[in-house]
Amino acid sequence: MKQFDLVVWDWDGTIADSTGMITQALIKAADEAGLPALSEARARSIIGLGLRESIEVLYGDIPEFQAQALANHYQRNYYAGENTMVLFGGIADTIAAIDRTGCKQAVATGKGRRGLNAALQLSGLSKFFNATKTVDECFSKPHPQMLDELMDELVVMPARTLMIGDSQYDMQMGKNAGVITAAVSYGSQTASHLQQYSPDYLFDDVATLSSWLLEQV
Repeated sequence: MKQFDLVVWDWDGTIADSTGMITQALIKAADEAGLPALSEARARSIIGLGLRESIEVLYGDIPEFQAQALANHYQRNYYAGENTMVLFGGIADTIAAIDRTGCKQAVATGKGRRGLNAALQLSGLSKFFNATKTVDECFSKPHPQMLDELMDELVVMPARTLMIGDSQYDMQMGKNAGVITAAVSYGSQTASHLQQYSPDYLFDDVATLSSWLLEQV
């Protein structure tokens, strides 16, 4: 029986295999900004948040000039490599298959609008999404605004909406919006970490996620 009328995807670490690129861009940016060095695990831990929120989590209330320097260095480093972005194997086919069922799809991401638009164009996936939300239009995850606005725009109830993501922030946002949540452990965070945030479902690979999704839409 069809369970969902709307599937909302996170982008980085869920659709795009970009965790390593983000992590290295952030580590390099911290060094360039003269801030304390970041470990790879620490840098990975903020994936899913908006950039400003990420800086606050990592460095607290640092002077504005330092926060801006870190943001500028990160954006330069990230955009230098954005054309090398790859998708997780099988994810594009899954999104296309869901589209054929008539189920609505959307993106809710911690990326900015420029970054998401570039990623959508590069991946060729933009035609499959009915709507998208970024941190340029909404509060950062885990605030529910992105999901609330998507459900309003696409006229879907929370009980019929699925949020798929690879971070605790995706799961928290989903819970805050009252939707069903599915965590994926092939992105930035491990299954044991994600389980602490009580996802309704947890998947370790795209193939398992895909076969389950196509039974639900």
